[in-house]
Amino acid sequence: MDTIIFATGYNPNVNYLFSLQGALDEIGMPVHQEGVSTSNKGLFYVGLPGQRSFSSATLRGVGKDANYIVNKVKA
Repeated sequence: MDTIIFATGYNPNVNYLFSLQGALDEIGMPVHQEGVSTSNKGLFYVGLPGQRSFSSATLRGVGKDANYIVNKVKA
């Protein structure tokens, strides 16, 4: 399976993932743990509010999260 990383931007809009079983919760937010999908292998996120810290969805924090995700993808 290919690896997919979604950079969600300022206002996450991931409604197109509803077709992936378990990718989104009942209100349309990604189901993940620290940016790693808990239901779809190879699906990762960057830039989600509160992804790994308060600053995850900001320019100050997204770099640390991106580095974390890159290391997960490489593993």
